[in-house]
Amino acid sequence: VQLQASGGGSVQAGGSLRLSCAASGGTLSRYSMAWFRQAPGKEREFVGAMRRSGSGGATYYADSVKGRFTISRDSAKNTVYLQMNSLKFEDTAVYYCGVAERHLAGLMTRASDYHYWGQGTLVTVSS
Repeated sequence: VQLQASGGGSVQAGGSLRLSCAASGGTLSRYSMAWFRQAPGKEREFVGAMRRSGSGGATYYADSVKGRFTISRDSAKNTVYLQMNSLKFEDTAVYYCGVAERHLAGLMTRASDYHYWGQGTLVTVSS
């Protein structure tokens, strides 16, 4: 499966952006998927995840984004979205979507569990 992330850009603090992760070569709803981000000089950080449809499709979020970010899936478009509201300066990072071919136990926070990654899209939040 190939993933194409898009939707990044520059926004002022308090603003919103919606990132997209479009898949080809596979049906996205059959994969466990997640969003991670990486700020300059930092390690890749878990943002949120969604279980595959066969496992219930539940979502999980990092505490730092809970209540502000929402993951959703449009099966007809084979695309997953990350709606980001009330953006903060510290949300500035390159955002990556990743998918895993199997059910993941727990909160799905480990980057090494994901087999395929999109190329990343840059989000810059100015204070």
